[in-house]
Amino acid sequence: MEGAPPPTVDPGLAAALRGLADIASPPDVSMLPQTWAWAVLAALVVLAIAFALWRWLRHRAINRYRREALGELRLIEARIGTAQTRGDALAALPAILKRTALAAWPRETVANLNGPGWTQFLDAHSGGKPLSQTSAHFFEEAEYRGPAALASIPADEARAHVAAARHWIEAHHVRT
Repeated sequence: MEGAPPPTVDPGLAAALRGLADIASPPDVSMLPQTWAWAVLAALVVLAIAFALWRWLRHRAINRYRREALGELRLIEARIGTAQTRGDALAALPAILKRTALAAWPRETVANLNGPGWTQFLDAHSGGKPLSQTSAHFFEEAEYRGPAALASIPADEARAHVAAARHWIEAHHVRT
């Protein structure tokens, strides 16, 4: 509509429109607590979260040796399936348990344990479930047998020994 005349506005309407004012908005709502009790509650929540995080990190750091031992145990478990590597894998099993115990208890308590004394120690700190007779006998003698002798252990029995070691690493508790 080119060339069309501009619309005419009623003079009274134009005067009314000029007299309008913008809408007055209220001030922004403050995000700060309005009373001291809310500030105290917020501080307590922050402290509780910080304390829980600190406890979790401390627990994680304290149990790092368990995670490392379980990682090595997974590698051993993978090597047990074949007869060629079973002997070497089973020969490493008692060493993992000994290193795990040395990480949790003083050297004087653990380092000189062997034979029945070693399995009694494992049972005493196993978290309630003692070693089976077969696994106890294995852990008493495995460090004195060579990989060739350990390779003759059947795969199912070897897996049972790994499961016993896994249970002990996961469930042992340190008594002071």
